[in-house]
Amino acid sequence: MNELQRQRLKSFALVAPLALFLLVFFIIPLVTMMKEAVSDPVAAKALPLTAQAVSDWNPEAPPTPEMKAALAEDIRNNDDAQLFGDLVRRLNSAQPGFRTLMSKTRNQLTKLEEPVDYAQIDLVAIDKKWGEQQYWQAIASAASTTLTDRNLLAAVDMERDISGEIRSLPSDASANVTIMVRTFITALSVTIACILIGIPFAMVAASVEGWKRQLLLGAVLLPLWTSLLVRTAAWFILLQDQGLINNALIAIGITSEPLALIFNRTGVIIAMTHVLLPFMVLPVLSVLIGIPKNLMPAAASLGAHPLRSFFHVLLPLIMRGVVSGSLLVFMTALGYYITPALIGGAKDQLISSVIAFYAMGAANWGMAGALGMVLLIATILLYTIYMRLSTEKEVRS
Repeated sequence: MNELQRQRLKSFALVAPLALFLLVFFIIPLVTMMKEAVSDPVAAKALPLTAQAVSDWNPEAPPTPEMKAALAEDIRNNDDAQLFGDLVRRLNSAQPGFRTLMSKTRNQLTKLEEPVDYAQIDLVAIDKKWGEQQYWQAIASAASTTLTDRNLLAAVDMERDISGEIRSLPSDASANVTIMVRTFITALSVTIACILIGIPFAMVAASVEGWKRQLLLGAVLLPLWTSLLVRTAAWFILLQDQGLINNALIAIGITSEPLALIFNRTGVIIAMTHVLLPFMVLPVLSVLIGIPKNLMPAAASLGAHPLRSFFHVLLPLIMRGVVSGSLLVFMTALGYYITPALIGGAKDQLISSVIAFYAMGAANWGMAGALGMVLLIATILLYTIYMRLSTEKEVRS
């Protein structure tokens, strides 16, 4: 082994732990999420005979006797409770009513004695819903493919009709787009609040030295050293009608009655701003420390107003830190779950709450993955725009 090969081996050994970490904790979960978003194998696994029978069926035509016999046989012979439960959830999400229909049909079919002539079974006699076309169309749609865009379309409040055309869902059927827009607006509001608070704070911290700067940094870094749940619980107490903030406002005469600071958007923005403020202060402070302190006094000596000096001299120099901090705050705020869940009301929940519901409440991993994928794509697009603007700015300069 020559010297060049040894150097390459050492370089690989240094990079290998990081590459393994990214593979295990980032790439594999990301690929799994994307696979779940477009994968729909449940019906094909649970109803193999039905999947074959509906492969060439016209959804506009009545169900064939072969389809009915295959479905009855698949339901009766399915002894995997977990798979059957997944099938029921999948079909019920496409057509409400399948939960009771499938359970009732399975109970009746399991009572039949061997040998069973599935061609002679009358499913309509078991339940009249089997005579309705939409239930067979839902089964055919679910069983005919293992790859689907159904979850991705549903994540943006759309679906395919019987003919395969994409259409919008009724306004009362889903609110994913509304919640997604609310998530972006809340993240943007938190980012603006962090900018308005973080820049002055970073300027003060950069203007002092020694223990004073350490004290200011400790104050802004304290939220990072405290559990997110503890911080949110603290704000839950502070923002109550009889909390410290309202009591202080009433005591000094600013207001005569408690302000509505909890279970609304205001409380969510206040608590999230406190948690995410360090991600704005630290990038701005790192840039401010490298800027000569005599620039602002020099601008003042030339007759510039302090605000004019700030906007024309200091702000362009720290813009790189402001943009980096804004990107960190915004992207982190998009995925917040605990703070909106505890501090916000029913109309203040973000897209993370919907993803958590599908993942843990409804056990619909495909829908949870689709919403996560939509959020990921939106974030990547924003980051791409930021990188494009940064590159163009560097080229012009």
